[in-house]
Amino acid sequence: MALENKFGITNSAELARVEERISKRKALELFENNFIDDFEIGKFSGLAKIHRFLFSDIYEFAGDIRKMNVVKGNFQFVPVMHLGATLKNIDYMRQSTYEEIIKKYVAMNIAHPFREGNGRSTRIWLDCILKKELEVVIQWQRVDKEEYLIAMERSPENEEEIKSLLKKALTNQVEDKEVYMQGIDASYGYEGFYAFKTQDL
Repeated sequence: MALENKFGITNSAELARVEERISKRKALELFENNFIDDFEIGKFSGLAKIHRFLFSDIYEFAGDIRKMNVVKGNFQFVPVMHLGATLKNIDYMRQSTYEEIIKKYVAMNIAHPFREGNGRSTRIWLDCILKKELEVVIQWQRVDKEEYLIAMERSPENEEEIKSLLKKALTNQVEDKEVYMQGIDASYGYEGFYAFKTQDL
């Protein structure tokens, strides 16, 4: 079953293709027009604006906190009843060093605030923090996708694996459009790699 969307698409594979095409076009627009410079870097409000910009042409819920619990395998992302407080706590997490930034990134992944499109939005959000604080970004093309997904799966218990993996891919090419667009690839997300279960509240 496909998520309810503005196009009325009911086939999940077709929706995934449309979603990736539109979100990539919107991501490029976000970069080329410097809209992201006006967002709150490292705050959930900034992440919500990124998500809304990427997905508002597709989903009514773009930029809105999810209203259902989400489970991946045996791991449950932050329950809805605690999500608001968790996001406020993440806002106040430090982000002055690489280690602090990745810790914050992992925390936001565990929060998983949106119904869909968390990975793409949060990778842009991560690069924005790295750019602001350390004048580097991640060259995602140098990050093995399967290793990344496994490291992210393990990160709630151990952040060292994802820290090491991403550190090897840091670059100072912070204004390079091609480097930026690499992180928008939906194949870095959980779709097709892990099964998700949702529980409407």
